[in-house]
Amino acid sequence: MKPDIPTLKLAPMQIADLDEVLAIEKQAHSHPWSRGNFIDSLSHQHEAWVVHSTADASILGYFVSMKAVDEAQLLTIAVKNTMQGKGVGRFLLQQVIDRAKAMNLAAVVLEVRVLNVRAVTLYEAMGFELIGRRKNYYETNSLQREDALIYCYDLAL
Repeated sequence: MKPDIPTLKLAPMQIADLDEVLAIEKQAHSHPWSRGNFIDSLSHQHEAWVVHSTADASILGYFVSMKAVDEAQLLTIAVKNTMQGKGVGRFLLQQVIDRAKAMNLAAVVLEVRVLNVRAVTLYEAMGFELIGRRKNYYETNSLQREDALIYCYDLAL
């Protein structure tokens, strides 16, 4: 599926990208990563990528994943709110899968908030399978915590 936007360009995330990345992170997540979290991921050479439209140099989205033994763990992914529902998230998720395949990994694993229906729908549409649930995993803005759903994409298929 082609995105409903101009051609997308993937580029390695740089320190200079962090202001835009953090702005997207803050609008996309109730408990966003800090600048330090992103700097740590970059310094540990995790897979950290941004996507731009070739028509515009601004960042439309990003992901960070890390290799853990024989799998890629998706740590964070987000799309600028004005670009959601236009194929950018699908494009980014496919890049996560493709990069993991290129590293000869066995699977891509991720956790998602149980109430993040939009993300769950995308993951399932792209072939991720629900493999578990972590009770009370995520902090919320109230005293009650939110469960995490654990999904896996088997790269051997």
